[in-house]
Amino acid sequence: MGMKTKIALGAVVGIAVIGALSANAGDGDGGAKSGDRTSASAGEKQDGAGADGTKTDGAKADGGKTDGVSEAKPAEDKAAEKASQAEQFKAFVQKNGTPKEKDAVSHVTKVQGADEQNDILDAADVYTDFTGGIMGSGTGPAKLIASAFADWKDSENGLVTIYDADGELLGNGQF
Repeated sequence: MGMKTKIALGAVVGIAVIGALSANAGDGDGGAKSGDRTSASAGEKQDGAGADGTKTDGAKADGGKTDGVSEAKPAEDKAAEKASQAEQFKAFVQKNGTPKEKDAVSHVTKVQGADEQNDILDAADVYTDFTGGIMGSGTGPAKLIASAFADWKDSENGLVTIYDADGELLGNGQF
């Protein structure tokens, strides 16, 4: 292959990669709220007011501004949003888990990566206070924690990894 052919092939591959990245990036706003779109959906009126009386620019149809949080949302949902991911996970398991899952999840100290999902490759990390790594006593409860996590979060292609207090792998599972 000649030098000119290699350069041309490299340019074509580069353009294809840039095109693929820009297609996946959307309009570049990084997850704009539904109120920031330029066209009205079926539930919105043509004057820019939605079916619930809010305009697409964040203002209510009667002229009052909204704070970005739905007024109809219960106070307990607002409190759950402010809780850490580990606290949210523990609360879910306390409400819906089996006794063995509740016992295993009581050892969870930190959860990372559970808040934003894109169903392409979702990865969450759960840290516990178990010790001993994969040969320690935490491998059995790690499977219960992974199972409870799969009940809490759902993804097309998610992987949750459970770590001990020293950051050593205890187990993983799909969610």
